[in-house]
Amino acid sequence: MTLLTAAETVAAVRAGSTTAVAETQAALDRIAALDSSLGAFQIVRAEKALAEAAAVDARVAAGEHLPLAGVPIAIKDNVPVAGEPMREGSAATSAEPRPTDHEVVARLRAAGAVVVGITRVPELCVFGTTDSVYGTTRNPHNPERTSGGSSGGSAAAVASGMVAVAHAADGMGSIRIPAANCGLVGLKPGSGLVPADMGAHSWFGMSENGPLATTVTDAALVLSVMAGRPALAEVSAPRALRIGLATGIPTPLAKLDPEWKAAADRAAETLRAAGHEVVELRIPYPADPLPVLARWFAGAADDAAHFGLADRDLEPRVRAHVRAGRRLRQLGGLRPGPVDRMRAQVEAATAHVDVIVTPGLAQPGPVAEGWHRRGWVANLRANIGYAPYAALWNLLGWPAAAVPAGWHAGAQVPLSVQLVAHPAADGAGEALLLSVAAQLEAANPWARVATSTTTVG
Repeated sequence: MTLLTAAETVAAVRAGSTTAVAETQAALDRIAALDSSLGAFQIVRAEKALAEAAAVDARVAAGEHLPLAGVPIAIKDNVPVAGEPMREGSAATSAEPRPTDHEVVARLRAAGAVVVGITRVPELCVFGTTDSVYGTTRNPHNPERTSGGSSGGSAAAVASGMVAVAHAADGMGSIRIPAANCGLVGLKPGSGLVPADMGAHSWFGMSENGPLATTVTDAALVLSVMAGRPALAEVSAPRALRIGLATGIPTPLAKLDPEWKAAADRAAETLRAAGHEVVELRIPYPADPLPVLARWFAGAADDAAHFGLADRDLEPRVRAHVRAGRRLRQLGGLRPGPVDRMRAQVEAATAHVDVIVTPGLAQPGPVAEGWHRRGWVANLRANIGYAPYAALWNLLGWPAAAVPAGWHAGAQVPLSVQLVAHPAADGAGEALLLSVAAQLEAANPWARVATSTTTVG
């Protein structure tokens, strides 16, 4: 049977044409049929999920209004889920069950979502490919390539149709990079909209929790629950906007594939046709990447200490990453001054536009095998070379989203664009991104899940 969207599931459960138990069992059946070849899930909570779904059905029968009634959802293995271990992609972390849910998980469950499983991540969520001692996660559209990282398990679960929506988290692009690889809608909220509280300090505040989904409506629905702002679920048409098209390359370590540039150009033309003004934009990407890299490296180092991991416990690539973080801290790489100057430069350069459009990636995602066994430098080159567009917006705390934008025939993977908005404490930036994403979706609809799995049920 065809996979229901999250919004369709809620409507059907409320109408009594299906139940949370039935939808949960269907999701578990899809996981059983598909996950052995994709490696999306770290833990599948079959019996527990069915029991929790029965409790949701009882709540619905009692007349409780549940925004996510009966929606099966996957949770990334970097936030606590009560009764389950949180491994962070590492065999050295504790296997003891966590006593309580993370606040975002608690909100999803309170809204009626059913946690069917926990999805895989690279060790300490450091890299943009999802592979570890636990296995390799593959792109459902092309299993020879990565699903991205670090929310690669969640992206593979959604893009394959195992679940319609998933929790993800983004510290250097870890929602948007997997979304771009797998043809999904992924939204990284701006600072403070959704509870973060990951690891030692959420990578100095760069990391945010957010949704992965196959439709803009579903992404908005899940975000509204995560943020505790029901109004975000209502996606409306935007006013006429000024759109900044920015296809410049953030780093000399990356080369922009013409197909990814063309996807951004097409998205801009679609928005122009929808009545928006489109202008060329040059983003002042930092010539010195140290403020970003230092927080990436040192954030991982602090997380390793937070989880009680010694250097010998870590994969070689992560061990080198952690050591570099400690060294950069000693050298003053975490000073706030460079970030403040960068923020001022970007704000000045983008003050005349409402939304920024960039390519989602610079290159198709790399092959899916063996990155956790390769060296640190090789991982850095691969990550920075294929996914350079995301990290700046984590550093600045601006909301940003990935939206599907076509098909790369050569690599046999989806294309994607990134949308970025100015931050606003009330969620206005996120609402604006969702409204623009919805216009792109309406003008150029995309396949919701990978072709080979669209009818698995």
